[in-house]
Amino acid sequence: QVQLVESGGGLVQAGGSLRLSCEASGSIFSINVMGWYRQAPGKQRELVATIDSGGKLNVAQSIKGRNSISRDNAKTTVDLQVHNLKPEDTAVYYCNAVDWTSGMNYWGKGTLVTVSS
Repeated sequence: QVQLVESGGGLVQAGGSLRLSCEASGSIFSINVMGWYRQAPGKQRELVATIDSGGKLNVAQSIKGRNSISRDNAKTTVDLQVHNLKPEDTAVYYCNAVDWTSGMNYWGKGTLVTVSS
């Protein structure tokens, strides 16, 4: 089992930046991919950005060019920064970890980001 704990988020003005951090614990040796998804009110959960153990990125088109994602494999943490925030970035952001071997998909409890215009 893997446990994920997110930190960061809150209320941010449009044009500002956010930094979210996620730390994994438990069977961390099994994690291959870590990253972030988000779910806006009334919408489905969607990809924000992920990074695998080899450093390969998968980034949503909606935030390309205004984001960075980094991963510290030793600490099994993943950080997300998003710049030039827009009201449509308002959502609950969830940390995600994937174990390719077992196919298990782990989720954090989520952290709310509200972007005010």
